[in-house]
Amino acid sequence: MLENKKIVLGITGGIAAYKAAELTRTLIKAGAQVRVIMTKSAEAFITPLTLQTLSQGPVYTNLFALTERYDIAHIALADWADAFVVAPATGNVIGKIASGIADDLLTTTLMAQNKPVLVCPAMNDKMLANPAVQENIGKLIRFGYAVMESGVGELACKTTGAGRLPDIPDILDAIENLFLPRDFAGEKVLITAGPTQEPLDPVRYITNRSSGKMGYALARAAHQRGAHVTLVSGPTHLPAPRVEKVIQVRTAMEMHQAVMDCCDDATLIIKAAAVADYRPKAQALQKIKKDRGMTAVELARNPDIIADLGARKKKGLLVGFAMETEDLLDNARQKLVKKNLDMIIANNLREEGAGFQTDTNVITILDRNGKTIALEKMSKLEAAHRILDHVRTLGAQKGSRGKK
Repeated sequence: MLENKKIVLGITGGIAAYKAAELTRTLIKAGAQVRVIMTKSAEAFITPLTLQTLSQGPVYTNLFALTERYDIAHIALADWADAFVVAPATGNVIGKIASGIADDLLTTTLMAQNKPVLVCPAMNDKMLANPAVQENIGKLIRFGYAVMESGVGELACKTTGAGRLPDIPDILDAIENLFLPRDFAGEKVLITAGPTQEPLDPVRYITNRSSGKMGYALARAAHQRGAHVTLVSGPTHLPAPRVEKVIQVRTAMEMHQAVMDCCDDATLIIKAAAVADYRPKAQALQKIKKDRGMTAVELARNPDIIADLGARKKKGLLVGFAMETEDLLDNARQKLVKKNLDMIIANNLREEGAGFQTDTNVITILDRNGKTIALEKMSKLEAAHRILDHVRTLGAQKGSRGKK
C-alpha cells in the first residue's frame, strides 16, 4: 500500500528518536521512499549517518542547506513528499507547529507543505498531560493533522504511564490511513474471522485450518476507511486488530449467538469465518481414554450463521466467502443465491497463494447483479480493500435503485 509513496520523516529530540531507525527500515521494506529531517536535538540521540544508511537517501538537518538540485531544502522537500510523519514528536515541536513557529528545517518544511501529516507524540507522562501540550495537540487536530495517541507503559524516566511512542506497526497502519479514503465513515461493520473449535472432550476438538488472517485484514481495512468495526473472532494466534470491538468466541454456537446479538445494527456484514458445520453430539466431561474403545463420533449439525443472516436481512449488505477445492465459481454462485447474499468471495484451496495460513490470497468477487471480478494474487490486506471497493460500488448501485 505504501509502494513508491514519498514519505518525509521528521525526527525530534526525545529518547524515542532511536525507534525512528526501525520505523525508517519498516517504511523502506514496505516500498516507500523516505527522506529524513532531524532537529538539532534529535542528533543527540541518533546519528544522521544511521538514518542515511537505513533510508538510502540524504538526511536533512540544516534549514539553509541546498539540495542536489540547488533548491531551498524546505521547499524542495515539501514539493517532493506525498506525506509527512513526525515521530517522535516532542512537546516542544508540537507547540511550535501549533503556534505557527518555523525556526528550523522541520517546522519550516511543515509550514510550507499542504500534504497529509501524521504526528506521533512521545514524552514524559506529566509533560503529555500538561494543559498546554494537550491544547496544542487539540489545535493540530483542528488544523487537519492526524495525531496518534501515545502508547502506555514504562517510560525512559522509569515511570509508567502514557507517553510512549506508539508501536511501529501501529504507526505504519496510521501512515497507510493517510492515503485511504474515509468512505466507510458512519458505517457499522460486523466481521467474523477465524475457525471455530467444537470440543470432543476437555483435550480434543474438531476444527479446521483457518488462520483468521483474511477476516482480520478485512477488519483492519474497514477501520482504516472510517468504519465502526465489530469483529467476532474464533481462536487465532493473531494480535487483536485496532478496531472498536472484538468479541472472542470458541464454538460455532457461541459465534452464532454473538453475531445474532450484533447483526441488527450493522450496515455491512462480512462473514469470513470458517465455521465448523458439525459438532460432537455429546461432549465427554473427562478425557476419552484409548482403552475405552471409542471408534465413532456422533455429530450434530451446527446452525448455519450466514443463512440465518440472509433470512433476517432487512438493511445493508451481506457478504460471504466460499473456499472450494473444485467447481469454484459454480459452487460460489449457488451459495450466493441460496444464502441470500449480496456478494461472495470465492477462492480455491488448490491454488498457490490462496490457501490457509498464507499472507496472500487469490480471490474472485461475485455479486447478485451477475458481476464477476477475478483478481491476481495479492496480500490479504490489499484483497480486503478490493473487497471493500466493490462493496462501496454495490452499495451505491443499491442506493440509486432505491431512489427511482
